[in-house]
Amino acid sequence: MSISFTYQNQPITPVPEVERPRRLRLLSYNIQAGTATRRYHHYVTHSYRNLLPSIVRATTMENIGRLVGDYDIVGLQETDAGSLRSGFINQTRYLAEQGRFPHWYQQSNRKVGKFAHVANGLLSRFAATTVHEHRLPGTIPGRGALRVTYGTGENALSVFVVHLALGKRARLNQVAHINELIADLEHVIVMGDMNTRASSPELKLLQSQGGLRNPIAQWPTYPSWRPYRNIDHIFISDDLQVENARVLNCTLSDHRPVALEIALPDKVGTTS
Repeated sequence: MSISFTYQNQPITPVPEVERPRRLRLLSYNIQAGTATRRYHHYVTHSYRNLLPSIVRATTMENIGRLVGDYDIVGLQETDAGSLRSGFINQTRYLAEQGRFPHWYQQSNRKVGKFAHVANGLLSRFAATTVHEHRLPGTIPGRGALRVTYGTGENALSVFVVHLALGKRARLNQVAHINELIADLEHVIVMGDMNTRASSPELKLLQSQGGLRNPIAQWPTYPSWRPYRNIDHIFISDDLQVENARVLNCTLSDHRPVALEIALPDKVGTTS
């Protein structure tokens, strides 16, 4: 089942609109709500940070804000929409302010009382034409795909921010649903924490049936302090040309961020 709506946030600051460049700097990052896990034992010793505020979180979010400021479009996973652990700060909005992004969009996925409010987010230098929220299938609710579209018709560029399930069967169903969403789209970016390697059957379906490719498939992203699993990805349609691709050497979360610079075909992302 897919639930969708359209909205646009008000600009964070009164910055003028800029012409959309022919090149886009993309970043996808599971920020772990600023928890800053840097060792396996931190999952136990720092577990209180999943529910309670901490000084460390504030410093981590400030550093992440400086990091994201170098990009045009940033997809966020495990951002907090405003709860006790974040000091009731909407972290997507906070990072938009820190990175001087005039536009930000958010999908609320899972709320744990007043303690945690998990969301997907997108920061953008450019105003979206439409924004839709899609709920992904799964036995455990709380997974979704945030779709932000720039332009209309055959020129539209659709950017999806996703956070897939931990279980293989659920991921297969979620990828099948994503493939349905992108089936009639010409220019597509799907980024996020997929919770599985590029060589997995589910992500192979995203490439074979969805018609997407993964320029960052070979580089591990998790855990950030000694990565050996490539579970964070940016998939793009064939018409988008890759200029640069890399995984950032960064330990502000238990995931490393993935970055991609692409060149857009003429008129893609515009309304004419």
